[in-house]
Amino acid sequence: MSGASPLRIVFAGTPEFSVPCLAACRASGAEVVAVYTQPDRPAGRGRKLTPSPVKQAALDAGIAVEQPESLKDPAAREQLAAYAPDLMVVVAYGLILPRKVLAIPRLGCWNVHASLLPRWRGAAPIQRAILAGDNESGVDLMQMEAGLDTGPVLLERRTPIHADDTGGSLHDRLSQLGAEVLAEGLKRVLAGETLAAVPQPEAGVTYAHKLDKAEARLDFSRSARELERQVRAFDPWPVAEAAIAGETLRVWSARALDVAHQAAPGSVLATGRDGIDVACAEGVLRITALQRAGGKRIGAADYLNARPDLRTAR
Repeated sequence: MSGASPLRIVFAGTPEFSVPCLAACRASGAEVVAVYTQPDRPAGRGRKLTPSPVKQAALDAGIAVEQPESLKDPAAREQLAAYAPDLMVVVAYGLILPRKVLAIPRLGCWNVHASLLPRWRGAAPIQRAILAGDNESGVDLMQMEAGLDTGPVLLERRTPIHADDTGGSLHDRLSQLGAEVLAEGLKRVLAGETLAAVPQPEAGVTYAHKLDKAEARLDFSRSARELERQVRAFDPWPVAEAAIAGETLRVWSARALDVAHQAAPGSVLATGRDGIDVACAEGVLRITALQRAGGKRIGAADYLNARPDLRTAR
């Protein structure tokens, strides 16, 4: 595309995950003509209206910001068309793009999605992959169509899910991988290449439904391995919680032990500097970091100092 006017991009994204992808667009040599992001939402203790991380990054870069409540409104579509985008890049935007919006950019719309499609289409692919015990995740650069994450894949990056990965650590890694795969796609298109669009296979489709706070409750009638994955997946949000020795606690860190026992699920089997061992239907969950109501995250040893009644548990 040498000699031609630069590729005009409209970027649509909202959370922190999307910010590296916006930076990749700006660094590519293309022109980011506008950024679309969700309307400001109340946040923090004062419930003050707060701009999204993407809006803040756009303002810092001097890029025009649009925050429509919906893209179904004809006026919102006219505004988008007025930017005359060649390409729209969508990364965790949080609004549905109607078919009429997908048709506005000359090259259509790209989406950076944090899973290996068609596995984990939908809202919470990072946490669902950990919950399910997947060994691998990744990011797909996809050509968007009207269905939910159904479009053909243009490029892909993979990463193993490590035994100690949390929702937070995998999120951060996939955020950077997303920026890398997007940068590669833009580089190739700017060089005049047409990316091959590979249709998703029909086999292996799963949906990553939005996280619900009710899912955070640990049920000790399940296996310790399942509960360990739950603790990791829900760090940093919504954070696992459990009733332990008569107190409801947030559980930040735990590991499954393959220990046979005859105790009732939920019983405290042993305590010590290494953690609090709780009986599960299968195995034992050793809780190593937790949080009391109104308190901060502490290690198990500090918690036991405040609960001398538990220090002798066996």
